[in-house]
Amino acid sequence: MQPDMIQAEGLTHYYGPYPAIQDVSFGVRKGEILGFLGPNGAGKTTTMRIITGFMPPTHGKVTLDGYDVVEQSLEARRRVGYLPETVPLYTDMSVNSYLKYMGTLRGMSPKAIKARLGEVIDVCRLGDYRKTQIGKLSKGFRQRVGIAQAIIHEPQVLVLDEPTIGIDPIQVVETRRLIKELGKDQTVVLSTHILPEVSMLCDRVLIINEGKIVAEDTPKNLAAGLQGVDRLEVEVGGPAAEVLPVLKAIRGVNEVAHTNNDGRHTYTIQAESGQDLRDAISQAVISNGWSLRGLQMVGMSLEEIFLRLTTHEEL
Repeated sequence: MQPDMIQAEGLTHYYGPYPAIQDVSFGVRKGEILGFLGPNGAGKTTTMRIITGFMPPTHGKVTLDGYDVVEQSLEARRRVGYLPETVPLYTDMSVNSYLKYMGTLRGMSPKAIKARLGEVIDVCRLGDYRKTQIGKLSKGFRQRVGIAQAIIHEPQVLVLDEPTIGIDPIQVVETRRLIKELGKDQTVVLSTHILPEVSMLCDRVLIINEGKIVAEDTPKNLAAGLQGVDRLEVEVGGPAAEVLPVLKAIRGVNEVAHTNNDGRHTYTIQAESGQDLRDAISQAVISNGWSLRGLQMVGMSLEEIFLRLTTHEEL
């Protein structure tokens, strides 16, 4: 079995006496897009800074393609591109000049920079702005320049910290498209507060809270493991005042919520775990002379998963 491109083992980091992260361990496979989720202050940015070699952990280790980011820092850094939440741009430079400069800092030869520059400009759709001063670009285009500097040296690992925060909706769509394309060839770690973004982009999600990993799986598998109860959505053609008590009376039903959308009466039923109530619900509806217009199982949304794992509220 091929080793993980990123392997983090027992990462712990203190700011003074306070732990930002504690015993964080995970792996990311080659060609995988990993969504890194957590509330503010959970430890996402600290973990990303350690992965990229920006700062060492207090305890633990990270390897990138087998290279220790502390002990073999230069080799590890050659393999990683990093877009921090605040993009480090020189606003008085043109896009072309800045990307050439960043290539030089990454140890690329002038010939390699020249060969790569056009590709990066095309991938990030910066062709119309290559001679534009960065300070005159919109925030969305600055974000593209930030991604361009992160990929100029063709890294195997790309770490993106909140890449779509603060940009307009059109630029968000473009940035997501770009990340999806980059994920075909590179290992990507993506930090975000935007939960639908994870569903759209990521193969797997890692949720961190109070400095510790609380879940790691695909969104679908997380929902299955956390469900606790089975949920069904039923659409019934009948008077709601009569349908509601009948559904609540079915054995194994814990709760029923009713919604009326322009005369369409839908009931969300929470059932006891492991109970398949579809037959019982169908029989109850039909025996009362009502029409059964829809009946389906409903999974837990990513928002609900996130709240379940990062708050103490019962959902």
